[in-house]
Amino acid sequence: MTFENRQYMIIASGDVPLVNFEEVLETSPETLRFSVDGSLTFVKYDGETPQSVLNIGSKQGPYSHSEILQILSTEIWTAPMEIE
Repeated sequence: MTFENRQYMIIASGDVPLVNFEEVLETSPETLRFSVDGSLTFVKYDGETPQSVLNIGSKQGPYSHSEILQILSTEIWTAPMEIE
């Protein structure tokens, strides 16, 4: 699978209702991944940024596949593992 045209946009959780899920690769709010504190999520799409995502005021990106992987590996997105 190639991710050459795949783009990722980080948005505030409160803006999820503004996303038209027919324009992005996720199918519903339930299929989104959220930051550890629940305040952020992201959508992915191929090609140009969908209009519903463009209309969201508080967004970060777009990011490439390699860029989003780096972002998602940070403490904001991945809770530290507790070793017992």
